[in-house]
Amino acid sequence: MAKDETLSEKTAAEENASEIEATGEVIEGVVEDAATDTDDLMPLLEDARAKADEHWNQLLRVKADMENTRRRAKQDVENAHKFALEKFALELLPIKDSLEMGLTAADDIAEGGDAMAQLKEGTALTLKMLAAALEKFGIEAVDPVGDTFDPDKHQAMSMQESAEHTPNTVMAVMQKGYQLNERLLRPAMVVVSKAVSETTDSESGSHINEQA
Repeated sequence: MAKDETLSEKTAAEENASEIEATGEVIEGVVEDAATDTDDLMPLLEDARAKADEHWNQLLRVKADMENTRRRAKQDVENAHKFALEKFALELLPIKDSLEMGLTAADDIAEGGDAMAQLKEGTALTLKMLAAALEKFGIEAVDPVGDTFDPDKHQAMSMQESAEHTPNTVMAVMQKGYQLNERLLRPAMVVVSKAVSETTDSESGSHINEQA
């Protein structure tokens, strides 16, 4: 009986040893698989890390480019404000030179004679240069003699009765107006016609009859 129990215990021990060995093999296989999976994941991890570094560097470059662009745009705006009239000023400088030469010549000119005619001719040429410079930059004169009075462009300084003009007509221009690219800079100061009143007509006729 004791012998049978010993055999039974031996068999149980062997079975346990077999199970332990089998479990060890399973664990060993799992460890090997895990190691294999880790080896497979490492290249993917390194690739992802490299791409992340690349994207970060790209982001830094884009940010730097945006900052440079913003700085250049700000500088361009400042320069535009400072030098907006640069071309216009360059066009006016020869005119100023011409006027200065005319004043110098005027100091040496006696009254009358050919020199006075030359001064007048030089002044007319300077005025022509100025008009051309203004026109080049879209500045045009408003000289509405004979036109219908327009309160958006003209400033009526006085009204005069006139039988020769239609009422509300610009008879004379006291000071020219100017507009920049069709936007009014300064209205023209004008004299506007109005109809001759009947009272004036009757008084005029009565006065004529009395003289007769």
